[in-house]
Amino acid sequence: MRHGHQLTEDEAAAMFEPGGWDERYAGPEKIWSGNANAQLVAEVTRLAPGTALDVGCGEGGDVIWLARHGWTVTGADFSAIGLARAARHAEQAGVADRVDWWQVDARTFAAGGRSYDLVTCHFLHPPDGAMAQVTRRLAGAVAPGGHLLVVGHAPSEVFTRLTESHRRAMFVAEQLRPGLPDDFEALVVEQRPRTMTRDGETVDVEDSTLLARRRA
Repeated sequence: MRHGHQLTEDEAAAMFEPGGWDERYAGPEKIWSGNANAQLVAEVTRLAPGTALDVGCGEGGDVIWLARHGWTVTGADFSAIGLARAARHAEQAGVADRVDWWQVDARTFAAGGRSYDLVTCHFLHPPDGAMAQVTRRLAGAVAPGGHLLVVGHAPSEVFTRLTESHRRAMFVAEQLRPGLPDDFEALVVEQRPRTMTRDGETVDVEDSTLLARRRA
């Protein structure tokens, strides 16, 4: 965003790896608001609760929201410190009995026989435009009749601090469609406008939103 120093390519590279996020989550301050992401609320409110997997769960805001709305949730992230922080937040929110945790890197994710009624992933941006491949990996964890929700930042000039590698990691929803296996039906493939505040500045952005259902 506009405030703060311009990221270097070395700093950007660290943010694509677990160690960089471990360092961020080791600090005393919360990184995120703790509120559920807007597109999760928009799409999942209409679904019957079941089992859910949130990949890239960070500090656990979406996990807690899902658990409060009747889901049994696995929060997954590649940062062990982030997962520990999310677990504390879930305990404080009184939903720890509906949640478990899984340390996994989305770039090498494999379902390993696990399946969920909902797999969700918000604002995960692997380098070099690899989100379509990650989408295909995540689809492997969706149970028949279940849903996959992937949301990310669309490229935008408002992200002035970002390096070129971070810009390349952003995507529009249509770029994720090739990641859907043949037994998935795309329900939503669109950019959704949203107003966000970061570092005290309010800007208009777009959420690249893919919602798909695996055929039963």
